[in-house]
Amino acid sequence: MVFSPTSARLAEFPGERLPAWVTAKKAPVGAGFRLKSRLRQARLTTVCEEARCPNLADCFGHGVATFMLLGSVCTRTCGFCAVAQGTPQPVDVDEPARIVEAARSMGLRHVVVTSVDRDDLADGGSDQFVAVIEQLRQALPAVTVEVLTPDFGGDLAAVRAICDATPAVYNHNLETVPRLYDVARKGASYTGSLAHLRQVADYAPEIVTKSGVMVGLGERDDELHEVFADLADSGVQVLTIGQYLRPGRKQLPVDRYVTPDGFSQLRKMAMEMGFRQVVAGPLVRSSFHAGDTFNSLGMQEVVR
Repeated sequence: MVFSPTSARLAEFPGERLPAWVTAKKAPVGAGFRLKSRLRQARLTTVCEEARCPNLADCFGHGVATFMLLGSVCTRTCGFCAVAQGTPQPVDVDEPARIVEAARSMGLRHVVVTSVDRDDLADGGSDQFVAVIEQLRQALPAVTVEVLTPDFGGDLAAVRAICDATPAVYNHNLETVPRLYDVARKGASYTGSLAHLRQVADYAPEIVTKSGVMVGLGERDDELHEVFADLADSGVQVLTIGQYLRPGRKQLPVDRYVTPDGFSQLRKMAMEMGFRQVVAGPLVRSSFHAGDTFNSLGMQEVVR
């Protein structure tokens, strides 16, 4: 397929005004407040809140959330992210058990866990992922687990350790095109993240390998084409493509808003590269409806 460099482009919008198609749907407020209260009582952090996700009301209103491990303070300063940066707190060894109980009380069938970057830890935080997966599998064997990991500073042994714990889905996002890494994903390596994903695909082919990118940070469509090709070549099976929305004045401005038709074209282009599933749209995020995406693959739980 020949992809037109302008087929997914829209004229810039003035200021912070958003086009109608990126307005998040609202869900019942009461259910969202109840879930937030439950999470605070359990002393758990969600990426939904910390990253100011536009789908927060929808997810909380329907009783789902993405748990964020290892606190709410990140050691990186990514240009697109609203998560606080600074000196993190010590690792909470009781956190995995509290996530298990929260998943049980929420009635979750597919649990998604992510974390802040923890460059201060020798293992980058991978041991906490392993503990959560193992405790969830032991206490709730019918639940599938999806991890969305940082890069662990390029430590592929950390990647293998998480694979050995057998999550159903292993997600690591590229986020953007390599040209924009210096401003959008400081401290990360594009080639390193591809090696990270390739390690999962090669070491544990039974685990669904997933990645995601944002549009609207200043990338060109031909650069997106190259990123999709790199992901496909690295063994990634599931790709998510969403619109970057500026979470605050301190973050990078939005360069463009892609139309729903533009997302459809991006999805078609990616599917033709061999991905098993591509989820694309203005409000698509890595963990939004992640259980539905996993179920759409017709996969059984991972057993190693």
